Amino acid sequence: MREELKYLDIEGHYGGDQEWFSYFSMRFGGCAAATACELLLYHALYREGCRALYPYDIGRPTKADFNLLGKRMRPYLKPRAGGISRLSTYTEGLSRYLREETGGKFLLEAESLGGDAPEEEAEAFVREGIRRGIPMPFLLLRHQDPQFSEITWHWFLLTGYEESGEGLRVVYGTYGERYTALLSSLWDTGHEQKGGILRLCIRPAHGETAG
Repeated sequence: MREELKYLDIEGHYGGDQEWFSYFSMRFGGCAAATACELLLYHALYREGCRALYPYDIGRPTKADFNLLGKRMRPYLKPRAGGISRLSTYTEGLSRYLREETGGKFLLEAESLGGDAPEEEAEAFVREGIRRGIPMPFLLLRHQDPQFSEITWHWFLLTGYEESGEGLRVVYGTYGERYTALLSSLWDTGHEQKGGILRLCIRPAHGETAG
């Protein structure tokens, strides 16, 4: 079985890229903010009542507008010493963005799975999220396998999965490109300090119309 979300096309790229941010600190350490901006654009495009989450041209997302959204997101998920290395720091920052930048018109529903959970639980968590149409932020901290050196201490978005003979292969987007990897390989980091996965859904607050 294969499930993959219809994802974001930003000037021919698969989602966004922190390299498009104008602040040097965000280009170096803005991966959390980049994934949050992608989530806002995704919800604005594909979730009912969420158009107002993206205050730019929804029909033609551009690198320039992604940068502008990143500037708005920066105070809430800005780079810091040690990075945004906890799932709760991410959800708190995005929740505060929604309260302050949208006047409370949107709410964040968050579910999290820490990296110390069993692999089978992670697989079920991913399957359910993709089936519900939700891109999922994944936090990978240290990893023993050098094939993941470009995405260590990094946030990226899971956007699909495929059942294979080797196990569950996930699709993920980062740096404006599409990649795949075995979830078992991502999950077994070989280090005590773990990241994890978030399942986040943004919805209009009760009684609000947010077209």
